[in-house]
Amino acid sequence: MDSTYDVVIIGGGPAGYRAAETLGNLGRKVLLVEGALLGGTCLNVGCVPTKTLLNSAKLYVHALEGERFGVKAESVSFDLGKMMAWKREVVDKLRAGIAAEMKHAKVEVVAGSATIVSPGRVSIALLESPAGQGSAANTVGCRAILACTGSSPMMPPIPGLRDNPLVLDSTGILEVTAVPKRLCVIGGGVIGVEFASLFSSLGSQVTVVEMMDEIVPFMDADLAPVLRRAMPAIKWKLGCKVTSIDKGPGEGATLRYSTKEGAEESVEADLILAAIGRRPNTEGWGADKISLDRSPKGVAADARMRTNVPGIWAAGDLVGKSQLAHSAYRMAEVAAADIDAVLSTGPEAREGHAGGDQIMRWDAIPWAVYSLPEAAGVGMTEKEATSRGFSVKCARIPLRASGRFAAENGFQAQGAVKLVSDAATGRILGLHGVGSYASEAIWGGVALIEQEMRIKDLVELVLPHPTVWELVRDAARQIASKS
Repeated sequence: MDSTYDVVIIGGGPAGYRAAETLGNLGRKVLLVEGALLGGTCLNVGCVPTKTLLNSAKLYVHALEGERFGVKAESVSFDLGKMMAWKREVVDKLRAGIAAEMKHAKVEVVAGSATIVSPGRVSIALLESPAGQGSAANTVGCRAILACTGSSPMMPPIPGLRDNPLVLDSTGILEVTAVPKRLCVIGGGVIGVEFASLFSSLGSQVTVVEMMDEIVPFMDADLAPVLRRAMPAIKWKLGCKVTSIDKGPGEGATLRYSTKEGAEESVEADLILAAIGRRPNTEGWGADKISLDRSPKGVAADARMRTNVPGIWAAGDLVGKSQLAHSAYRMAEVAAADIDAVLSTGPEAREGHAGGDQIMRWDAIPWAVYSLPEAAGVGMTEKEATSRGFSVKCARIPLRASGRFAAENGFQAQGAVKLVSDAATGRILGLHGVGSYASEAIWGGVALIEQEMRIKDLVELVLPHPTVWELVRDAARQIASKS
């Protein structure tokens, strides 16, 4: 490790390694400090491993259902050990790929913990040295600091939740050695729904207890019930608050909850997943020592990812605005562009509000749930658009209207696409869907919203047939016919 750098980046997750690669390729001298594994939560214990396991589960379900479509497979089964081994192989190879990217960009990567001493000075305790065990750490100088410390699973003070071997968070459940016969999931957000779908597909009796009145609260109100109905094997307990977890009969546990009507109920489980959400990691790296503007929701950052302290930027889950890997990538790119511009121009760039020409635009950040079936969306829901003062026109079309969807899923399968537009101008405000290929198709909605396209523009596009998401154009035609 040298004594001075252009940029020190704290955290090697999607925001950290993307910013490091970008700045390194711009010729900046970059030090990336990561206390665990390159790739952060997303690669190691989040997005990638869950999607790897979900893909295996989907293959299993499709094999079981194959006879309905004329394909018969004998003695279909799954091997959880091999699924886990494949998950590890995928993660290891992708992590090695990130390390190669860092090397190519001439980024120096160290394993350790970093603490901001002051703007321009960072103390680093290396994990492989005595400093990593509490002795004197190395202090390096830098011209800019980018904090990308990520987030951690929330574990609220529910009696019996903490230090309970039968209660796992989203990290722990990725290492189970057997599929639980009965799984209870606390939380009906993205993480909870994906794991509920995974284990239900593998044969678990799954119950989801969600405090809100609907799952995935940011989904359009018309489509969240569609997603629930598409997973009928899961028991959904909505509007229910977990009150305690006790030792159950046998080897299991009893989860107690109160309904919104005030009734006290319980569910027996062999394993409980706490998928209650994630909190930004705002502690433990010196934010308090430099008077950084922060709250339990995250570190405050402007459209260029600058914090209130000159010389310090923040990106990724730490900011708290969008805890998604693809949001982290974009925040990192914006921050890197601004850091490079400020370093090129000098401190006066910051004072004069000059800097990088890239800014974060939050209205077109897509989301996806990789359950079986998938769900995805971008832009405003109908409720959000109305609350922001728009007079809206919407169209919702069931996916069974698509020839491809019907051919691949049958006419009873659940799924729908919904388009939200501004009645006054025809501008497209939101696109939402539940069903096949949702996560792969939603980027088209991002382009529609980013380019401020109108309904008439979408009607004039030629989309491939037969595809499932060509129904977006049919929804536009439906809205246009109402004019």
